[in-house]
Amino acid sequence: MKKINGKVKLVLGLQHILAMFGATVLVPFLTGLHPTVALLSAGIGTLLFHLVTKKMVPVFLGSSFAFIGAIALTLKTQGLGVVKGGIMVAGLVYILMALLIKVFGVEKIRSFFPPIVTGPIIMVIGLRLSPVALNMVGYSSEKGTFALIPLIIASVVIISMVTISVLEKSYFRLVPILISVVLGYLLSMAFGLVDFTKIAEASWIGMPKDAFADLMTIPKFTWTGILSIAPIALVVFIEHIGDITTNGAVVGKDFFKDPGIHRTMLGDGIATLVAGLLGGPANTTYSENTGVLAVTKVYDPSILRIAAVYAIILSLVGKVGAVIQTIPLPVMGGISVILFGMIASIGVRTLVEAELDFAHSRNLIIASLILVLGIAINNVSLVHGVTISGLAVAAIIGVVLNKVLPKNI
Repeated sequence: MKKINGKVKLVLGLQHILAMFGATVLVPFLTGLHPTVALLSAGIGTLLFHLVTKKMVPVFLGSSFAFIGAIALTLKTQGLGVVKGGIMVAGLVYILMALLIKVFGVEKIRSFFPPIVTGPIIMVIGLRLSPVALNMVGYSSEKGTFALIPLIIASVVIISMVTISVLEKSYFRLVPILISVVLGYLLSMAFGLVDFTKIAEASWIGMPKDAFADLMTIPKFTWTGILSIAPIALVVFIEHIGDITTNGAVVGKDFFKDPGIHRTMLGDGIATLVAGLLGGPANTTYSENTGVLAVTKVYDPSILRIAAVYAIILSLVGKVGAVIQTIPLPVMGGISVILFGMIASIGVRTLVEAELDFAHSRNLIIASLILVLGIAINNVSLVHGVTISGLAVAAIIGVVLNKVLPKNI
C-alpha cells in the first residue's frame, strides 16, 4: 500500500477514536468510575503498549468489559482506593503471564490455539457483540420491532459506509467511518436527536473536579480487593490471545512471532497497571479498532498512536469530548453493525484459509461447542463478584478439547 501522509493519518486517527469511544466510556458508566479518567487511561495505555511491542502492532487499548462486575461491587463496598489496588495487581498478573510465555516459548503457547480453536473464537467475538449493535440501532428483541427513526439513521450510516468503502481510487475510501458518522450526525440533528446541553456546559480546558479527585485517590492493597479483581486477568488472557490473533489475521502478519505474544501481554499488563494507578478500568485490546482496520485496510500502527493522543486530549478538553458524547446511539449502531460483522467474518476466513475438513467429527465438536457456549452464555458468576465471560468459557472448552480429543476422529 502506498505511503500515507501525516495529514491523512490525523484524519484516520479520528475514526479509531469514534470506534473505541462508546465502549471505553460505557465501562466506567456501568462501574461507577469516571469516563474522563478512562479516556486518559486508554490513551496512555495504548502508547505504552506500542512502546513495549516495538511500535508494530496496530491495536488500541480500551476499557475491559470482563472486569465490570468485580469493579462495580468492589467500588460500592470497598471504595475507589481498593479498586485501584485490585486493578494494579491484575496488571501485575498480566506481566507475570508474559514472563511465563517468554520462558516456555511462543510455539508451546500456539499449540493450544490452532485455527480450529481461534477461528470460532474470533467468530464469537464478533457475534457476541451483534445484539449490542442492533439495540443501538433501535431493535427490541422483546417486541421484534425496530424504532423507525433510529433505523432510518442507522441505514443511512450503513449504506454510506458500504458505498464509500467500494469506491475505487478515492481518498474517501480511507475514511468511510468518519464520513458516515458525520452524515449520521447531521441526519440526527434534523430529527432532533442531538442534545447540545453537554457541549454548552462543558469547559474548554481541564478535567472535571470529580475526575481529578479520582486521579489523586491513593491505591489500597487489600486481600478482598485483590481476590475480587486480579484473578480475572487469568481469564482475559485467553481473550487477549483471540484479539491478537484477530488483529494479525486482519493485518496479515504473525504477531505471535514478532514482536511476540509475550510482548503484547506485557503491554496489556503495563497499561492495566497504569490504569489502576490513575483510577481507570483495566485495559484490553479492542476488537472495534481491529474492525476499523478491516474496513479501511490501512494498518499503519502510528495511526493508532495518533488516536491514543486524541484520547488523552479528549480527557483534557471538555468541549471536544462533549461533542463526541452527543453522537446518537443509532449512528454508532450503524457503524457497529458492520464492524462487528467484519470480526465474525474474519473468523470464517481463518477456518477457510486453514483448509480444515469438517467431515471430521473432531473439528465439528470443537467448533460447535465454542460457538454455542460463546454466544449463548453471557457471564458466569463465581465468588467475590468475579465473572467469567461466555467467550472465556468457550475458549477454555475449545483449548481443552483440542488437546484431549484424538486427531483421527
